[in-house]
Amino acid sequence: MNINRKNTKNIRIGNLTIGSPNPIPIQTMTNTKTANATATLAQIAEAKNAGANIVRVTVNDEGAADALLEIVANAELPIVADIHFNHIFALKAIAAGVAKVRINPGNIGNEQRIRQVLDAAKERAIPIRIGVNSGSLEKDILEKYGAPTAEALVESALRHVAIANKFDFDDIVIAVKSSSVTTTIDAYRLLSEQTNYPLHLGVTEAGSVFAGTIKSTVAIATLLSEGIGDTIRVSLTGSPIAEVEAGIEILSALELRKKYVELVSCPTCGRVEVDLISIVQQLEPLLKPINKHLKLAVMGCVVNGPGEAKEADIAVACGKKEALLFIRGEQVSRIPESEIIPTILDTIDKF
Repeated sequence: MNINRKNTKNIRIGNLTIGSPNPIPIQTMTNTKTANATATLAQIAEAKNAGANIVRVTVNDEGAADALLEIVANAELPIVADIHFNHIFALKAIAAGVAKVRINPGNIGNEQRIRQVLDAAKERAIPIRIGVNSGSLEKDILEKYGAPTAEALVESALRHVAIANKFDFDDIVIAVKSSSVTTTIDAYRLLSEQTNYPLHLGVTEAGSVFAGTIKSTVAIATLLSEGIGDTIRVSLTGSPIAEVEAGIEILSALELRKKYVELVSCPTCGRVEVDLISIVQQLEPLLKPINKHLKLAVMGCVVNGPGEAKEADIAVACGKKEALLFIRGEQVSRIPESEIIPTILDTIDKF
């Protein structure tokens, strides 16, 4: 898929640069107590192994702020400090060396406090992510629009941008998230027309792993396909690892990120004469740690199997309790159903 990304400002986040034409990183957020640095670092390591590029941690109390030094020093991913209202926590996060701070300048007090935070971030070359959510709009903006509309979200975001610009701060990433898919899409489209700051995409409070993944995919994929968006997070009520895995699938589907092993499988129908669903379910976790870029097709019958096999690096087209194995479109052997999974894994190993 040829996506023409919007030209956006490049921003440095730790060892990454975001903004077009750089790759789109996947973010997630820990759900441990940040004050427990050991547990938080363990979850960050899990997220990295799953494919995350950036991790955000909440900084909501003194213990969390104090733990940042240890977390930043030992994490293998750029750390974003998520802060609301408290400028002291922002200053501590910056001093600890976080890669980015998520805070809205207009919500941290008077101009002196705002200047303190922005000056400290500028001195350390640490960007600020302005994050506006439909559930936390300013009272006057909510009264003006009567609801958390797309226009309301954008006006709030640009208000915070103007405050940062007033103090000569321009190292900014913006997010305008709603729990409504359509509002989220409309807000990002509108914002993209009015600024060239990089945009962090997501649907806030999207829901459970199943429903939330679908809602997030609809919004994020729609915007990315239009060239809008420079980082993404799939926000789910569940494990951060599920967020990362969903993000990888979204980017891979749009050909914006290569999966290590891309698995293509048919939906099954009455023609299938092997337990294809079980085969695919068993294969998926076994493929995740394999560090080889290839396309694997697992097809249930001969209708589409040979055709998909021609497009895949490795493929099986199943028949009655057996399958044909293809490598680069060429049939190489016939295997019994019980040997399909070990044969696939052995073929990948030798590929």
